Amino acid sequence: MELASYSDYAVRLVNTEEPARNKDALTSVDAVRGLFGASVQMARRVTDADVTRFRNVRGRLRAVFEAADSGDHVLAVDLLNSLLMEFPVSPQISGHEFLDDEGRPDWHMHLADHPSNASAGYAAIASMGLAFHLTEYGPDRLGLCQAPPCRNAYLDTSTNRSRRYCSDRCATRSNVAAYRARKRLEASGSGRSGRSADTAQDSRAPIER
Repeated sequence: MELASYSDYAVRLVNTEEPARNKDALTSVDAVRGLFGASVQMARRVTDADVTRFRNVRGRLRAVFEAADSGDHVLAVDLLNSLLMEFPVSPQISGHEFLDDEGRPDWHMHLADHPSNASAGYAAIASMGLAFHLTEYGPDRLGLCQAPPCRNAYLDTSTNRSRRYCSDRCATRSNVAAYRARKRLEASGSGRSGRSADTAQDSRAPIER
């Protein structure tokens, strides 16, 4: 697994909350365990206390995305470095579970954690993955969805750094809203033009005596 791919852990956690809609999906142990995906062994270590810890880490990761999205890349890096120092990981070479066509191990770098609790382990992997993504692609590749009220985090992997939305659904919704706004503006302008023409015509009409 490429180390930058671990950045999905950060996106996954940040997007469990929708502040503008006052929604929070991180309300139970099962919800927290669902964040680990295929990492069943790590998920088993989750306890009730981890729910609050995960929310705390989520807020700090969102702050990284907010800083990057606003263009304050130095702040984004500082916030991320703070997480990296607090939640360290140990890189290891792995591959026994992945075999190539000839049955040989597909060796790759793996982030192994040795934390005291599940939230620390998740935070370590998410922060390191996000750090690799930031240094490989640039801090301007960390964004927040521009389709209000959605502010989900996303990682821009487009070739021209043009991504502005977290999903195709939000992109479509935003485009439709923009189209309707243009139509309303055009209709409003046409209405004003029509009224102006009527006023001008009235002013040219002969005065009856």
